[in-house]
Amino acid sequence: MKPRVLEILKRLMAFDTVSSESNMALIEYVRDLLLTQGIESLIVKDETGKKANLFASTGPKALPGILLSGHTDVVPAAGQAWTFPAFQATVQDGRIYGRGSCDMKGFIALAIDAMLDAAGHSLSRPLQLALSHDEEIGCVGVRRLLDVLHLAPVRPFLCMIGEPTNMQFVLGHKGKGSYRTYCRGLEAHSSLAPHSVNAIHVACDFIAALRESQRQLQEQGARDADYDVPYTTVHVGQIGGGRALNIVPNLCTVDFEVRNLPADNLEQILAQMQERAEVIVREAKKLSSVAAIEIETVNVYPGLDTHPSVEAVRFLKNFAAPDTGTAKVSFGTEGGLFNHRLDVPVVVCGPGSIEQAHKPDEFIEISQMEAGERFLEGLLGSLKH
Repeated sequence: MKPRVLEILKRLMAFDTVSSESNMALIEYVRDLLLTQGIESLIVKDETGKKANLFASTGPKALPGILLSGHTDVVPAAGQAWTFPAFQATVQDGRIYGRGSCDMKGFIALAIDAMLDAAGHSLSRPLQLALSHDEEIGCVGVRRLLDVLHLAPVRPFLCMIGEPTNMQFVLGHKGKGSYRTYCRGLEAHSSLAPHSVNAIHVACDFIAALRESQRQLQEQGARDADYDVPYTTVHVGQIGGGRALNIVPNLCTVDFEVRNLPADNLEQILAQMQERAEVIVREAKKLSSVAAIEIETVNVYPGLDTHPSVEAVRFLKNFAAPDTGTAKVSFGTEGGLFNHRLDVPVVVCGPGSIEQAHKPDEFIEISQMEAGERFLEGLLGSLKH
């Protein structure tokens, strides 16, 4: 691995960019580093001004570029049993340990290094870099950047998102919708419970309806055998309600998600769930008119389904190792947003294994960094005149 790549990675990992914190120091570091080679950056801040996305390009401006994309935020390390410093790169036994080493500052370091190399050459296409914030909490930050890029006169030729895939080509992933449900009832003394509406009971009926939705999706919905779970899934993750045992609760919240195959329409699935909720409410209203089930959308991002035959995939395969395969994964990325908003073909490919992400003592193999380095060197070589 090039010494400069390791130095950049060490600097990136030293920034605590947990999603709850600002990423501005990291963005400013990257901006200043690119500027040393004359590469200017567009900084797109969030509404608070404490977080930002970055877009940079080097090469001919009037042609579609090769866009390398990554997220700067990481998941928390607090509460995990780390044996290495979480926000410091530790090189040991052929691995680089630390939060974000794998997911996904390793790729970002490689992408920055490639940009610095590209600046000194005449290119047939631009090489571009996109860095975003708050991917880990639902691909939130990149949406503002896409609003800006959507207005650009030239769209990228392709987007490569460097999530950890062991340098395999991931061409598909499920979309995701996150929802909070407010189940409302009528409070009363528990001795009179049958005459009131227990919000927790309403929530339990709604959860049963969600499970019925899951059964129907599994049996009658779209299927794709390339996924570990080959159908759309419905999952309840959190529930909360009640203040005391002797009070009939008037509110219970249920948080659930739907991870949908691209072939299943998320809006139609949600509409069916709302219809089931209305049936439950009509029954509860026989006891009280205040009974209700309100479904609030928290976050939605689309799935990704890039066909193996598209030109972008065939182009990138020129620089991949001979044993590089294609796959679909259960975890989500910003790829669907790039594809839907910019109509750009997307390939997810980066060093490291997703199995190491989000864990204590997260690490990336140096051999994976070297594989990513070879790939980007081949890619850059093809762009040089």
